[in-house]
Amino acid sequence: MDIQAERYLLIERLKLVNDGDLLQAVKSLLDYGLKTERDRISVEQYNRELEEARKEIQNGQSFSQEDLERESESW
Repeated sequence: MDIQAERYLLIERLKLVNDGDLLQAVKSLLDYGLKTERDRISVEQYNRELEEARKEIQNGQSFSQEDLERESESW
C-alpha cells in the first residue's frame, strides 16, 4: 500500500476514536516521530546532562518532593 493510502486509512480510523488518552498517545508518538535530528540531543549530550544532574544532587543542589510541596503551599 502506498503512503497516501496509509495516511488516508489512518485518518479515517482516527476519526472513530473517542478515547482522549489514546488520542494523546498517538499525538505524542507523532510529535516524537516528526522531530528532526536537529531537535533531538545526542547520546553524548544526554550523558553529559545526566552527569551534571548527578553532581548537582551530590552537592546538595536539589529539592526533595517534600520541599517542593511545602514551597507550593505558599503560592
